Amino acid sequence: MRLMKKHESIQKVMTTSPITVQKGQKLSEVNAIFREHNIHHVPVLDHKKPVGMIAEADLLRLIYDAGNTDSRMQDTMIDQQHTISDVMTTELKTLNTSSTVRDAAELLSDSRYHSVIVLENGNIAGIVTTTDLIHYLCEQF
Repeated sequence: MRLMKKHESIQKVMTTSPITVQKGQKLSEVNAIFREHNIHHVPVLDHKKPVGMIAEADLLRLIYDAGNTDSRMQDTMIDQQHTISDVMTTELKTLNTSSTVRDAAELLSDSRYHSVIVLENGNIAGIVTTTDLIHYLCEQF
């Protein structure tokens, strides 16, 4: 068994160039991203600056409220009733590219959040999720 490195760079586990959305986009576009890319968190940007995060669970609550309709109708309903700004979490958890895997693990283990945005010079450089940390841990065995 390899020994886990205490100060391993966050860049070892982060997803670089994550899929993002602009805060003016439609929620149906976010829903399509979740369906097509099998991801669960999408950072929301205002130009290049991160301003929020949408989790798939947040969107699923809206779709559930839309009732038993086909996906096209659900998309239409959520677009008419809500915006990205209505749904996104604005209390972002962020780290810098100089942070460590341990920093990410501590931040995500001590909160209700399951993702952290990684910044470089104020712009998004990547994202780390609890799933990324689990994959990293599995590689250690």
